[in-house]
Amino acid sequence: MNNNQLFLLKNVDPDDFGRVLLKVERSFGIKFCQDDLGSVRTFGNLCDVIHNKIKQEHSDTCTTQQAFYKLRNAIMAATGLDRGDITIQTSLKDIFPENERLQLIGTIEADMGLSLNVLQPKQTTIYALACIFALSIAALFFNMLIAAGLMLVFAVGAFMAGKFGKELRINTLGQLAEKIAREHFLKCKRETASVNRKEINHKMQQLFADDLYVDASVLTADARF
Repeated sequence: MNNNQLFLLKNVDPDDFGRVLLKVERSFGIKFCQDDLGSVRTFGNLCDVIHNKIKQEHSDTCTTQQAFYKLRNAIMAATGLDRGDITIQTSLKDIFPENERLQLIGTIEADMGLSLNVLQPKQTTIYALACIFALSIAALFFNMLIAAGLMLVFAVGAFMAGKFGKELRINTLGQLAEKIAREHFLKCKRETASVNRKEINHKMQQLFADDLYVDASVLTADARF
């Protein structure tokens, strides 16, 4: 591992790191305590803690494959599509047309008992909100009333954009199945009494790479926090 890789992992923002740990807890059905993390110095140490906390027996089943099957069944029930029309290459835009997207995704989330977190506002909306936020910060130095008004507009706009955004974050059903498998490791399995322990480190790498914008090559066992 080179110095640049060490730099990237060691400089992850603590708040972002805390948020990804919450995702790890939810995905693997575990709970961290201070004693668990006090001796963690490397990515490998963290993976070892998770292995020790998971009590289920090992199974060689593929979690991503099971996530795909569960997702496909939910899509079939919500849309009436035939099984043969739903493959890992299927575009999410074909499954979720924009005018029905919010309703269909809500139905599928309720059926699967988890959040897909696959929608986002349009880039123009994100840019406009960023500008409003920046103006509200600048206004703090000139007029508190205007600053408060702009911050309120930003808060309301961000809430509405998050609730009603229709842009898809990813493109294919296979990508969505992989996302579900790493964010809801236990929930996407047919039987939660067993897990594929060989997958855990790989799913951890995917979670960290996706949420912390760290290149997966950084996330070796010896990578230090």
